[in-house]
Amino acid sequence: MPVQKAVFPVAGLGTRFLPATKAIPKEMLTVVDRPIIDYAVREAVEAGCETLIFVTGRTKNAIADYFDRNPDLENELEAKQKKDALEIVRNIIPSHIQCIYVRQSEALGLGHAVNCASPLITPDEHFAVLLPDDLIDGYPVGAMKQLIQAHDREHCSVLALEQVAWSEVEKYGIIKPVNDSTTPVQIESIVEKPKRDAAPSNWSVVGRYVLSGSIMPILQNVQRGTGGEIQLTDGISALLATEKMIGIPLSGKRFDCGNKVGFLEANLHFGLRYLDK
Repeated sequence: MPVQKAVFPVAGLGTRFLPATKAIPKEMLTVVDRPIIDYAVREAVEAGCETLIFVTGRTKNAIADYFDRNPDLENELEAKQKKDALEIVRNIIPSHIQCIYVRQSEALGLGHAVNCASPLITPDEHFAVLLPDDLIDGYPVGAMKQLIQAHDREHCSVLALEQVAWSEVEKYGIIKPVNDSTTPVQIESIVEKPKRDAAPSNWSVVGRYVLSGSIMPILQNVQRGTGGEIQLTDGISALLATEKMIGIPLSGKRFDCGNKVGFLEANLHFGLRYLDK
């Protein structure tokens, strides 16, 4: 069964970008001329996902507004013969794509956010998860397409991987590979934010996943872990006990737009493309 559904956990408060995020969802902050969330959505659509599930909070209405049609704006642009601008706003998202919005009532962690989409995911299908804070300029194809291509070959869950400095392992979910000299990497276990001395490797999980729908009932029963939150990593760890899982070292460049330095680097990277045109 092809991967056709993508989940976007976008309910976070974005406190690192206050005061801007007091009024603007962090996912709507722009990298050059498009919101961060737009890049993740384009990546999912490129990969073949046709149902986009946004797990939002009560302050995130701007995300739905962005992907919705705006007849008043379109009529005004058409009346003023601003054809280029009209084309842009009409084609933010292809017409065959379905957007669904699910409310996360409490900020209980990434595992809880993903599980909020469980009524829309069947146990026998695989689905994509994209964390918009990780903005990835994939090469030669988008990051999610790389994962889905691997899923189509191996018929199992797939995690995006990136090697980080050993001094950084405490910030990430870290996998233990069966053998890290082969690609794809078969995953033996995973742990959330281990101490450097206890880390099984320096292979970190980046914010892209293709997961079996059978993880949903697991997440419903996961106890709160690191930071007192329901961790997606803990659900993946439990899933590993019954299912094969692989990791794909991503081809491309990742920007951590969850912090100011990464956000500025992304703007510079994508902004330079406009100078080349």
